[in-house]
Amino acid sequence: MNIRTLIPFCLAGLVLTGCGGSSSYEDIDAYMAEIKSRPVGQIPPIPPFKAYKAFNYSASGLRSPFIKPVEAKQIARLSGNAAVKPDFNRKQEFLEQFSLDSLRMVGSLELDGVRWALVKDSENSVHRVRSGHYLGRNHGRVIETTETSLLIIEIVSDGGDGWIERPRTLEIKTSDG
Repeated sequence: MNIRTLIPFCLAGLVLTGCGGSSSYEDIDAYMAEIKSRPVGQIPPIPPFKAYKAFNYSASGLRSPFIKPVEAKQIARLSGNAAVKPDFNRKQEFLEQFSLDSLRMVGSLELDGVRWALVKDSENSVHRVRSGHYLGRNHGRVIETTETSLLIIEIVSDGGDGWIERPRTLEIKTSDG
């Protein structure tokens, strides 16, 4: 052992010997005896429990006084166009099995003067799409392809026997928003 390791051990032993002083605790023992000799106090009994009567709120079905009343208006129903209807005899394309919300445009490219959009499906596969192709579950047909977006016309039911065209756009999402 060298001197550098011996000095800390000696100092630690010296410090610990100061903790071992006298083993008599007369002052603490006397204080404990005094506390134990004091008379025991009385704890008052628990007061009787009063049963809680629940409040029955009967105005929950009424209009809130803090919300402006809604005026009842006749909602104009969209009527379908007889000329608009999906072609059920057409062979379905692969991207028509995905909802339009699960598809993402990730890029575009141009080959031989034709602009193609790159669309990623929910299975992370990338597909080429151009004008005239179909995608989405609502008979969505690509009308126009630009560098950053796809213009799609979906054919959806009007709630009755007719069909209506609904424009949708699929755009490239930027990383900051």
